[in-house]
Amino acid sequence: VSTQSTWDIIRMVSLTNGNLTVDENIEKYRIKKMLKNLEDAKGNGTSMISLIIPPGEQITKTQKKLLEEAGKAACIKSRVNRQSVESALTSTRERLKLYPRTPDNGLVVYCGTIYSEDGRSEKKYTIDFEPYKPINRSLYLCGDRFDVEPLKSLIEDDQKFGFIVVDGNGTLYGTLPVSYTHLRAHETSLHLVCRLLLEKKKILSCFVSL
Repeated sequence: VSTQSTWDIIRMVSLTNGNLTVDENIEKYRIKKMLKNLEDAKGNGTSMISLIIPPGEQITKTQKKLLEEAGKAACIKSRVNRQSVESALTSTRERLKLYPRTPDNGLVVYCGTIYSEDGRSEKKYTIDFEPYKPINRSLYLCGDRFDVEPLKSLIEDDQKFGFIVVDGNGTLYGTLPVSYTHLRAHETSLHLVCRLLLEKKKILSCFVSL
């Protein structure tokens, strides 16, 4: 059984000025790596559970919903799929019991039976964690793959940088949104902005030359 928890893996903190602050770059890197694994995972039937509980929502409400879903799962005709769904629902409910309340930033749970590419082997997979920043979306979905789309917002940088470029051809100014997905290894946001501006200037220069 593959089991991970943010309390052990995802959450990284650093001591700054006497206060614990989340190192966002490390968090984003880890989530980006996790997303790749989740996207590649494939299950059978509807045995892959994607669950997001937003901040402020009661876990007991979600537990009740999962219990109702377990009753519906008993009607699944395929024995293999039925057992996989029931197992995933049970594992998800047990994992929620570890949380007396919904964490401040919400709670994310992925649980299911993952099959190998050739379909000859399988393993149970469960991961639960509190995002490093609030995820204000509710999600419950059963399918043959995990729904990771809501998590992609966690690796996007909310910052926008203003810029002014002045050269012999004139002046260019505006704002430039910076996405963490554009960052290269060992590159800071400031380095990224400079690189994107240089690339943008090259494109504009080529356009003017034409």
